[in-house]
Amino acid sequence: MYAGREDTIESEELLAAQESNKAASRSALQEGLQLMYCAVGLQVSYLTWGLLQEKIMTKDYMDSSGQAQKFTDAQFLVFVNRILAFALALLVMMVRPQPRHKAPLYKYSYCSLSNIMSSWCQYEALKYVSFPTQVLAKASKIIPVMLMGKVVSKRTYEFYEYVVAVLISLGMAAFLFGKQDSGGKGDSATTISGIIILVGYMAFDSFTSNWQGQLFKDYKVSSIQMMAGVNLFSCLLTSVSLLQQGVFVTSLVFMSQFPAFVSDCIVLSLCSAIGQLFIYHTINTFGPVVFIIIMTIRQVFAVILSCVFYGHAVSATSLIGIVIIFFALFLKIYCAHKIKQRRKNAPKAGTSGTMKA
Repeated sequence: MYAGREDTIESEELLAAQESNKAASRSALQEGLQLMYCAVGLQVSYLTWGLLQEKIMTKDYMDSSGQAQKFTDAQFLVFVNRILAFALALLVMMVRPQPRHKAPLYKYSYCSLSNIMSSWCQYEALKYVSFPTQVLAKASKIIPVMLMGKVVSKRTYEFYEYVVAVLISLGMAAFLFGKQDSGGKGDSATTISGIIILVGYMAFDSFTSNWQGQLFKDYKVSSIQMMAGVNLFSCLLTSVSLLQQGVFVTSLVFMSQFPAFVSDCIVLSLCSAIGQLFIYHTINTFGPVVFIIIMTIRQVFAVILSCVFYGHAVSATSLIGIVIIFFALFLKIYCAHKIKQRRKNAPKAGTSGTMKA
């Protein structure tokens, strides 16, 4: 009798263990599929966005009569990007409940202005430097961020962060040196103009992320509320500027003459808006480290695709520079993760004494 009951208990435990293993397997599969969904969404959105960004700012459009013309107004592109992003944020807010909004609306105007300027610099720089140069310069913004933190906040950094900064500097030097040797785009004055604009991009972008971080901390706004608030002011500010300068009308005339530009502009803006949603979803689901890895890989693909589609020459020296920069970025991610795990697993002060008692 007892033997039969023990057999029943053992079989029940075995079934419970099997169910637990199946649940764990399903959970791991679901997480893997979710990660793949995020990675593919980010890669497709931003790789398409990058290719169209370079095409719109550097290539000629042909009208029905065969006349070619370039689109030159980066500010109009910023306006179209922001108005579609604002509309998408409103749509998400209508279908998904959001926490009670506490932040004063005017607070969004500061990071909105810096966001407009960083986007303008990003488009404008393509008139003076190639897209691979822009991508690598953006990957190198760790250097001005560290300098700003050292000067303003008296912040100290880990040893590996200095190593990464040095490697990125060497990589950028090798890339630009190789580019000049292979007859890169434009003369030295043009390159300097492009670099100055890229420095402006990094400065404005750093302010935007820091100000947004403070709003998240002070008012506990959701990512979608942040997206809506920033893009609302971006639409207002860019529309006023476009109307004052008379560029709004000329851009609309350009759209009427070149239908291919209209489709490129819409796809560019949709990719930018959808990409923002994937950013928030990835960070919320997997954390910032996984997001940074995905976006770093995206930068590698962006450089490769730009060279393939638009024929940018890459010398051996420039290629070495690219490898050094991305090796440094992955080294930064790896070291930061290891240090975070070590601090997390380290015993807290007083724990050993409590256990002994």
